[in-house]
Amino acid sequence: MPRDAINPDALETFAARADEGPVYMLNLIALEPDGGAEGYAEYGRRVAPLLAEAGCEIVYSGHGAELLGGREEDAWDLVLLVRYPSRRALLSLITSEAYQAVGRYRDTSVVRSVLLATDPAGIVAGAVSPEQEKADRRG
Repeated sequence: MPRDAINPDALETFAARADEGPVYMLNLIALEPDGGAEGYAEYGRRVAPLLAEAGCEIVYSGHGAELLGGREEDAWDLVLLVRYPSRRALLSLITSEAYQAVGRYRDTSVVRSVLLATDPAGIVAGAVSPEQEKADRRG
């Protein structure tokens, strides 16, 4: 990640749960003002086949709009929610040679980012509970 160091303790905890899943990754992205959007679009085109091969799904992507609460520095250009079948799928993807070859497009396009692993909670009406997630995976 550009200018945002991966937290080694969090990565260790994440990796210890490698076979758990699915995991939903919240990505908050601030783009370079000069050419960042174009570079990130190229990254998106190149990473899409790798995501599909890993069984990942982009659940939501959107452009930041009105910041109704928070500070100006809390604003983001892009918000993505990506579902990975397991933590291992994400780890395998980001450590692969193929990803390393396309990751540079992301690195040169992003000013700052947040990558937050999330687990289904099912506490909001209509949300998927962890039990439902497991049942869905079993088919």
